[in-house]
Amino acid sequence: MPAAGRLAVAAFLLVTACAPAPAPNDNSAAPQHLSGQAAAIRRIVADAVATSHLNAAIVRVTIDGREVLTEAVGESMTGEPATPDMHFRNGAVAISYVSTLLLLLARDGTVGLDDRLSRWLPEVPHADRVTLRQLAHMTSGYVDYVLGNTAMNDAMYADPFRNWTTDELLAFAVDKPLLYEPGTNWNYAHTNYVLLGLALEKATGRPMSDLLAERVLQPLGLTDTVASESAAIPSPVLHAFTSERRAALGIPPNQPFYEESTFWNPSWTITHGAIQTTNIDDLEATAAGIGSGRLLDPESYRMMVSTDLRGRTRSQPGCSTCAPMTEGYTYGLGIVISGDWLLQNPMFSGYAAVAAYLPARKIAIAVATTFAPAAFSADGDYTNAAEALFRSIGAELAPEDAPPIPPPR
Repeated sequence: MPAAGRLAVAAFLLVTACAPAPAPNDNSAAPQHLSGQAAAIRRIVADAVATSHLNAAIVRVTIDGREVLTEAVGESMTGEPATPDMHFRNGAVAISYVSTLLLLLARDGTVGLDDRLSRWLPEVPHADRVTLRQLAHMTSGYVDYVLGNTAMNDAMYADPFRNWTTDELLAFAVDKPLLYEPGTNWNYAHTNYVLLGLALEKATGRPMSDLLAERVLQPLGLTDTVASESAAIPSPVLHAFTSERRAALGIPPNQPFYEESTFWNPSWTITHGAIQTTNIDDLEATAAGIGSGRLLDPESYRMMVSTDLRGRTRSQPGCSTCAPMTEGYTYGLGIVISGDWLLQNPMFSGYAAVAAYLPARKIAIAVATTFAPAAFSADGDYTNAAEALFRSIGAELAPEDAPPIPPPR
């Protein structure tokens, strides 16, 4: 997922991925099997830091609410060790909060899942053809204003500190023809959740930040997950660095290029009011709370984690994010189903994270990572190392139910 940074870079920041390992948690009172699992996870994390070229990895793992490990490895900045209390952006994790809010409001009768978007936002093109359920499912057919959108990406990379309005974002997408008849295919599009957020605000007459805090964040006990209208991150901050603007700025592959991206403006990422920062404790609590359906009635939870899209979606010419749903990756209502695991996996602006839950074993895994220079390709691309790390930890803890590797998308 793209992000942006300064056009003029006065100096290139070179940050090493090597830092002394933090003192391990005191597991002396833990059952022997939990101590053994913690040691295995430490080995997996240490290997990922080295082989995936990470600056930092913060990990928290619980089983049925009992801590197995909470630990930070590596550095936030040169000479500053990463710590488990550091804050970072949660990106697409907030999608699961918005979809939970939708299901709660539908249960209350405030909205209907099959309400047309035009009931709330009649001025939006195609709103009479698209339902709230399709927005949450990402089956509306709206073009994404980010992925594959050259004009938007050029603007973001030119000024990563720009504060985008929702109208500016939607102007890149909603006037274009729908990619397919709503409900007949799937494509990842940030556009969906911006529109869904605006519709829920209109239906309730309340701002998204208040709705999410009252209906989702507070009931889940997420005391360190907060919405922000700026690029600020509460202290202590996990700093991020990236090379992803290399191609956009025309910097040759043989020239060092690595810049801080911690405070790039995230206003483009999702509906305003759901742009949030968090920490590893809240990320794990999200994995367990959303993954278990704690806030939902059984029918709503079944809809959220349904794999009904499998066999109904496909790749499509002219749509870079249209894809068939698979065992490794299926989209529910605001949540990804991978095997029997439920997760969200944001990656942008030099940050990557995963919040994942295995309901049958009540295993919750939260991972946040940042990247060293060697993690970036010659043109500045990088992969979600947090997701790879989660899958290795999941395979260690539940080998009989290991997270499958999704196909390339």
